[in-house]
Amino acid sequence: MRFQTTSFCRELRFSLGTDVESGDHCLAIPVTIGVVDYAEYYRLTPAQYDTFLADPSSAQSFLDDCRNRRNDDLLVVKPGWNRGIPY
Repeated sequence: MRFQTTSFCRELRFSLGTDVESGDHCLAIPVTIGVVDYAEYYRLTPAQYDTFLADPSSAQSFLDDCRNRRNDDLLVVKPGWNRGIPY
């Protein structure tokens, strides 16, 4: 598996982990296309990762931007034509 989860925040529905291929830290949010659920992975700086790990609520603004597709430049894997909707 390409992504290794290191932490999960059920309340805010995101996880933190590492992209095993690049070594980069990532934040993942769940998305759905109706028939299947999957995760979108966004690159984090080491400082962001450490901050979000220590205080998950500090990720709220970043999460909102991801869910509203304002952080698409940070996506590790670019979505296909049938992009999922965050839930």
